[in-house]
Amino acid sequence: MASAFPLARQHDVRTHELYAPGALFTWAELQSMAADGVLQPLHGKSYVPSWPAITPRLRARAAALLVPDRIRTKVIAGRMTAAWIYGCAEAPERLSLLVDAKHRISSLRSTRDCILHEVRLGQMDVVSIGGLLVTSPLRTAVDVALHVEPDRALPALKSILSMEDLGVRLRLVTLAVEASPRVPFKKAALRKLAALARVVETAA
Repeated sequence: MASAFPLARQHDVRTHELYAPGALFTWAELQSMAADGVLQPLHGKSYVPSWPAITPRLRARAAALLVPDRIRTKVIAGRMTAAWIYGCAEAPERLSLLVDAKHRISSLRSTRDCILHEVRLGQMDVVSIGGLLVTSPLRTAVDVALHVEPDRALPALKSILSMEDLGVRLRLVTLAVEASPRVPFKKAALRKLAALARVVETAA
């Protein structure tokens, strides 16, 4: 698996679309600018200007600020965190980070802003966005179907499927879940996807 690109230095002029407390501004100053409408909160203590569109790259960079430097290239943002990065879910209270089973990172369990999930990942399951490794759109959809409760999973899955640039189709997600080994919640995931199929058919 390729290492994530290092985060750009905060004071680099090319990164000024994302702001976090540091040498440039204090958190109090960022909050004041947000109150004045100059900035808007993104996630955690990250802010962006009020006028540009929020992109997956910006969300990924904001998430990366919450991941300790020592593990940033070894973990992958997944599940509802990845769905949020793609613009298909609300910002998570805590980041869902995946780690390949062959790279155990027990120290992450004590990280306040992150939850660790030990998984098996394929070469096509991971992409790099904004200096953070993120599960691919298809892997994200499969994981959301398998591991997220229906009331949160179904809206996120519907949003993922509706975004043409992500290239995810319901049939592909269903086939991927069906091909999964005997994992917990597999039958529940298939029920969610069947329910989603009915919603899509009704809308059509």
